[in-house]
Amino acid sequence: MNDGHSLLLGIWQQALAAVDGRKRVRDMLIDTPTGDPWQIIAIGKAAAAMTLGALDVLGPYVAHALVVSKADHFPPELDVHAQVEQISAGHPVPDDASLAAGDRVLDLIAALPPRRRVLFLISGGSSSLVEALPVGVRLEDVQRLNAWALASGRDIRSVNSIRTRLSLLKGGRLLTYLGRRQVVALLISDVPGDDPGVIGSGLVGEAVQEPLPSGLPSWLSSLLARIWVERRAEPSCRITRHIVARLDDALAAAEHAGRAMGLATRRAPHRFDGDAVQLATDFCHELKMAGAGLSIWGGESTVRLPSNPGRGGRNQHLALAAARLLVSHDELTLLAAGSDGTDGPTSDAGAIVDSETIERGTLSGLDADTCLARADSGAFLEASGDLLHSGPTGTNVGDLVLGIKRV
Repeated sequence: MNDGHSLLLGIWQQALAAVDGRKRVRDMLIDTPTGDPWQIIAIGKAAAAMTLGALDVLGPYVAHALVVSKADHFPPELDVHAQVEQISAGHPVPDDASLAAGDRVLDLIAALPPRRRVLFLISGGSSSLVEALPVGVRLEDVQRLNAWALASGRDIRSVNSIRTRLSLLKGGRLLTYLGRRQVVALLISDVPGDDPGVIGSGLVGEAVQEPLPSGLPSWLSSLLARIWVERRAEPSCRITRHIVARLDDALAAAEHAGRAMGLATRRAPHRFDGDAVQLATDFCHELKMAGAGLSIWGGESTVRLPSNPGRGGRNQHLALAAARLLVSHDELTLLAAGSDGTDGPTSDAGAIVDSETIERGTLSGLDADTCLARADSGAFLEASGDLLHSGPTGTNVGDLVLGIKRV
């Protein structure tokens, strides 16, 4: 590992520590007054960490906690809490366990004592982890929708405008089952604008329905045309929402870490989006033109997937596209990674690439252009030894791209 690799890895880890789900929830709840017991409902890739933060503060006052997350995202520490129920469900595509989790959430809410307070802990990934479907919508329909959305490169708001029409939970509908009880929702945001109506497809957001995007495939337009979801009455619960961690918090921590290391630090003023290959070109150009130091970007790229894509995710795709432009630039190193520790349907967070990445992968018999065309960037980056593997991080605020230029 060269100096650029170790520097970027250290900065990335400090950025994640600043948005740690356990710490941010604990800090938010530290002054919560005692009173009636709490029911915790935690959903998302950071659900387990957020639940531990709530238990750190509210432990004796938590009657029960339901934690729904992705497989392998449940730390052993949860097991010592007898009042914690854990459900592993499908991600990024919902499965039968997602429907079972949705049923469990609704059954739990229906059985709550009148004075039981509810604490929702919501983070990215919730959209596929819990679901309840209206009559006429099958699991196969939403699986096909999610697969199409993942391959289409569309932004999260347009995808959510479709998802909410095929769900009894999304788009604020979950709140309509809660009656007039007291509800607190703490959210980790992975979406532009940090809107609770978009995080987790708006499970605990306002009941606002976005217009449908244009250019939908005929099978999806037909499905939407024949499904009608009854509009329930507006939620009557008394809800308080707080965003406890967001991408800006991680970027600010990366900036602080770079300066603490004595690096000249440049942070992009806007969140990035769009095609991963084009973004790689833009980032590498900025890095080459800048002076020595650290460059910081945050957002989420998109990738249009071919039929039968290979191994990888958007950050690995961006990193491999960037590696082609770093050849002969020994002074440059770039990290692209998801803050949740997973990139697409892989267990890798992303990659750290440098001027020799392409040579290392090529010596293993792979071609970078071919791997990019096949959306098989993970195979190349594994061969070059540049994949970044952290395991679940306990947060999920979006993607970070960090670049170092050494003298």
